[in-house]
Amino acid sequence: MSLNLVQAWQGARRRLEAAGLAGPVIDARLLVEAAAEATRADIVTDPHRPLTPEQEATLDDYLTRRERREPVSHILGRKGFWKIMLNVTPDVLTPRPDTETVVEWVLRDFPEHAAWRVLDLGVGSGAIILSILAERPAARGLGVDVSEEALAVARDNAALLGLAGRLTLLRGDWTEGLEEEGFDLVVCNPPYIASHVIETLEPEVRDHEPRVALEGGPDGLMHYRRLASEILRVLKPGGRFAVEIGYDQKAPVEALFREAGAAHVQTLRDLGDRDRVVAGVKNPLET
Repeated sequence: MSLNLVQAWQGARRRLEAAGLAGPVIDARLLVEAAAEATRADIVTDPHRPLTPEQEATLDDYLTRRERREPVSHILGRKGFWKIMLNVTPDVLTPRPDTETVVEWVLRDFPEHAAWRVLDLGVGSGAIILSILAERPAARGLGVDVSEEALAVARDNAALLGLAGRLTLLRGDWTEGLEEEGFDLVVCNPPYIASHVIETLEPEVRDHEPRVALEGGPDGLMHYRRLASEILRVLKPGGRFAVEIGYDQKAPVEALFREAGAAHVQTLRDLGDRDRVVAGVKNPLET
């Protein structure tokens, strides 16, 4: 006898609960929706709709993979971020709601029709810069990443969102080779986890996220020491920057940007009320 949607959801939730996974209700729903080609509304309004044998087999495969701690984003190959949907692979970090703090701050004072040039360092899937470009139609962007595989993911996402014409992607080492004072805005989510901490992380991160996008050196601050001066170099006078940080890195990262000459340096808190983004401005030229 075939499972129906509500039975599939309940059974999936029980399997994930038994595996000790956090968030089993949401994960179960997402996996059932994908396997059964259903929506959240379908589960509510048509709960007795049966799954086909093929859909049941797909769901079982998804649940087995999730029990082995593979992230849902990797199982489904996609992840929602801000107001867009992104393709995700093991070659990029899975976009997280905490990083939306960067986008929120940028858009708050970013005029809708301003023709800004935006630089995203360590572009990954393109989550940050594509979210910005999607809401600011006059802006253009450059995304830089050291990984060709990550750039391929960002390129696909830009095309799917209809933004490929406004985003250039470049393989590079942070700002190396970029012109001085070329950008109105720089955003970045650099690797910031101390090397010795990585092995203590949840398996979803430790075993499935790209190490190059996680590791920030012995104290997690290795990349900020370079980025502070490099970001200010490529910003136009009066340009703005926003970089994600670890929850306990506010003081040292703020200090690095102040020492590099940034003004109005502040730290923004995420929805969990944790320090999450250091932002500021490049001093305008004196007149």
